[in-house]
Amino acid sequence: MATLAPADVQLTSAAAARVAAIAGRQGKPAILRLAVEGGGCSGFQYQFGLADAPESDDIVAETDGVRLVVDSISLDLVRGAQVDFVESLGGAAFRVTNPNAASGCGCGTSFSV
Repeated sequence: MATLAPADVQLTSAAAARVAAIAGRQGKPAILRLAVEGGGCSGFQYQFGLADAPESDDIVAETDGVRLVVDSISLDLVRGAQVDFVESLGGAAFRVTNPNAASGCGCGTSFSV
């Protein structure tokens, strides 16, 4: 497990607060896992979930006591990205601003490189 440099991937304070709230309700540690999998309408899709602990090959970023973990394979596709939590009339969701994405779908959950 390695710690991320700020340029690797960032978790905003809004996202950290939301993860802490969700984890607290579920009685889990405040660890958000971001992974990239094949699929979605643009080729790759983001997967979010709470983790019990970082895995041995995870890279870890921390904001306000909340950890964001990314496996080493997914990191290549999201390096430099920012994970935020946004609320709008359309709903609330975690949103990834990914400088590696050449294009994305309208809902923001999938992308291509």
